Amino acid sequence: MLRLFLLLLAFVFAPAATGPHAQGQPVTNMRLYMFDCATLKNRDPGTYSLARDQVQALDMSDPCFLVVHRQGTLLWETGLNDGVYNRTGGGGARHDIIGQSLKSQLAEIGYKPTDITYLAMSHHHGDHSGNANDYASATWIVQKAEREYMFGATKPPTLNNDEYIALKDSKTIVIEGEKDYDVFHDGTVILIATPGHTPGHQSMYLKLPKTGSLVLAGDLWHFPGERTFHTIPKVDMGKPSGVQTAASRAKIEALVKKTGSQLWIQHDIISNLNLKKSPLYYE
Repeated sequence: MLRLFLLLLAFVFAPAATGPHAQGQPVTNMRLYMFDCATLKNRDPGTYSLARDQVQALDMSDPCFLVVHRQGTLLWETGLNDGVYNRTGGGGARHDIIGQSLKSQLAEIGYKPTDITYLAMSHHHGDHSGNANDYASATWIVQKAEREYMFGATKPPTLNNDEYIALKDSKTIVIEGEKDYDVFHDGTVILIATPGHTPGHQSMYLKLPKTGSLVLAGDLWHFPGERTFHTIPKVDMGKPSGVQTAASRAKIEALVKKTGSQLWIQHDIISNLNLKKSPLYYE
């Protein structure tokens, strides 16, 4: 009887598990978690060479993703900086909104920044790199051209890199020659070189055991209308001709066709409303 009482007491006061990591359970199937890292308010379609009637909504989603693999974890994107934008009325000129910090969303499923094995971002812009300093203990995987633009000889004098400056000293895998990179060396998570929006922009291909394959496109497209009407954003660094962006889009379209992948346009707020958010996940 005493033994039963002690067992019940231990159960009552045991710490609650907040996710698969906290439970200590091995992940048998790869998982993909999606986090809401901001809402970007009232974007101008003209910036993306689109007319108002070619877009359904002016707001953009700004998601981040966690890949949980038996060999480790990969965080894709870090969103807008929580400290700057997580305030009443939002932040920035357009009052962009963060509902919940990335760190707190990770904590809800049992992960701390130090639990992240790899960090990869599509590119250096602030809505993708805003919290990168929090994950500098991870191994950063980056295209050489992007790192050079962020920290090297090609960095513009006006570029403020404060929100990701800690990555400069992170353990880093630098991908040279605009090549693709197989993160876990098993074909399930591949970073795809897609320059054009920035010098070393990359997208990510995933092959999930139940969901199938999908591509997270970064900022290769922002609105679905860019894909429909084949417009090139005015802010793309592959201008003036847009050759790089067009070539990278063709590369991804060919990959999608060959593999039967879903293509997720990360800033497409309407499509993203229908996707599962953490603590739910895809596997």
